[in-house]
Amino acid sequence: MADDSPHDRWSRAQEIVAVFVLSITAVLTAWAGFEASKWGGEMSIAFSQASSARIQAASAEGQARASQQFDLTVYAQWVLADADGDTELAQYIEDRFSPALSTAFEGWQADGMSENGPFARDDYVPPGQEEAEKLNARADEKFAQALENNQRGDNYSLLTVMFALVLFLTAMSQRDGKTWVGRTLLGLAIVVGVVAVGILLTFPVKI
Repeated sequence: MADDSPHDRWSRAQEIVAVFVLSITAVLTAWAGFEASKWGGEMSIAFSQASSARIQAASAEGQARASQQFDLTVYAQWVLADADGDTELAQYIEDRFSPALSTAFEGWQADGMSENGPFARDDYVPPGQEEAEKLNARADEKFAQALENNQRGDNYSLLTVMFALVLFLTAMSQRDGKTWVGRTLLGLAIVVGVVAVGILLTFPVKI
């Protein structure tokens, strides 16, 4: 049997390369789609956690406002008793200050009452205030994380488009009867595939 012509050998080599590119690209496309789905799920979880933290922060802020309102009412009675010179009543009210108000009140007196009341001091921290600040910070963190995860999912989705282009170019390279056109399309498909793989390697992976 006569040896194959160079043209036949080139054609077979082109077909083998095309099959290899198609197979690898199909796997990478599936992988990119899987990662896009996983990061989309992570985005939803982070958004849910941010919403939950925000609701809890609102509840803690309500507690802090209620505590502060109560302290303001009690303190107003102390101011009236002190202004009237009724030290016994003033002491009676002072003994019933909340822990937060008592701490700030003692510091305010120790500093010579130079500030506009104990509520102006940094050491006045009503119950719920610190928790609200922590929960708001957590909500902000989770919201930022959700946006980041969303971007990661979008990046993987974009890769599926690039891999789809590789599949298209590779398929077209096998349908064109002109050898140089087919090789050009296959070469372009390989270049796009290599670029897409390079980008893929820079992305975080979520299993």
